Amino acid sequence: MTEQESAYKAAGVDIDAKYRAVRGGQRAIRSTFTAGVVSDVGQFGGIFDPAAAGVAGQLLVASTDGVGTKVMLARQAGRLAGVGADLVQHCVNDILVQGARPLFFLDYIAVAKMVEEEVQELIEGLAEACRANDCALLGGETAEMPGVYRDNELDVAGTIVGAVARERVLDGSQIRAGDAVIALPSSGLHTNGYSLARRIVSTLGVGLEERPEALHGASLADALLAVHRSYYRAVWPLLERGVLTGMAHITGGGLFDNIPRVVPTGLTVEVRTAAVPRPPIFDYLVEHGDVRGDEAYRVFNMGFGMVLFAPAAAATAVLEDLQQRGEAAYLAGEVLAGDDGVRLV
Repeated sequence: MTEQESAYKAAGVDIDAKYRAVRGGQRAIRSTFTAGVVSDVGQFGGIFDPAAAGVAGQLLVASTDGVGTKVMLARQAGRLAGVGADLVQHCVNDILVQGARPLFFLDYIAVAKMVEEEVQELIEGLAEACRANDCALLGGETAEMPGVYRDNELDVAGTIVGAVARERVLDGSQIRAGDAVIALPSSGLHTNGYSLARRIVSTLGVGLEERPEALHGASLADALLAVHRSYYRAVWPLLERGVLTGMAHITGGGLFDNIPRVVPTGLTVEVRTAAVPRPPIFDYLVEHGDVRGDEAYRVFNMGFGMVLFAPAAAATAVLEDLQQRGEAAYLAGEVLAGDDGVRLV
């Protein structure tokens, strides 16, 4: 070790630990490589060949996101692999609503102090989710930044790139009054509402391994850290057949903020909240956090993970298709004429 490296370590950055952590994850990263990947792990940039991936001439769709303060609970519970999967699958859903399938993913991991085992666990989670979604983990950055982050703090973010044929772009412009609203359930909080959830749990003074009766045998860690679902496998056959008029991923802002992002002006979307089974963690948080009125449906997804829009005449076929493939799906409302945004009934 040189004098310069020793000084850097004394300043709080351990270069050797970083490279050991990344090298430890190389096998997992390579396991995600698809036909389009041309480069190898460790190069300055990841190289991807659209023609080899079968998407030459298609439009690219990109999105960047994080997992919010869920990462704090995950580290507290020692369950960081799930956060890696959360990150990938949130991003997959965000481009899926525009009709795109994922091609490759780039991650960013930032820590106050490098803990090799934690970074490797995150990489394993990222890789597992990438494999599940036919997506290459093409590159990323791991940064140790004492001073920017306080001791024991960690953050993750990611960027996904996918592709869609120009004629298959799904932008919601074809949604019409009379269309059916079909809901696919969430697995839990997914990746939003955690600042409130953490505050509620902290105020109650309960540990993450406690098993409140309201959670029917699950621990708080189980319920709060349930992995964000990917809807890629469920929805892709419907997108290939062109039977949907629009989709909305229900993330931060809940039903109230995400549905209007895809629905044309002059339409109201009526949603029956009781149509979709609600994971018990939501009622637990709403009750103990004194979350009032419609706020719960703006802070949390409240069981609605993805909302699909389809012509009324096609709704039964869409539901049957999903259910025959083992996917839970519910007729949860309809699109009406008017300009009231989202109406919960």
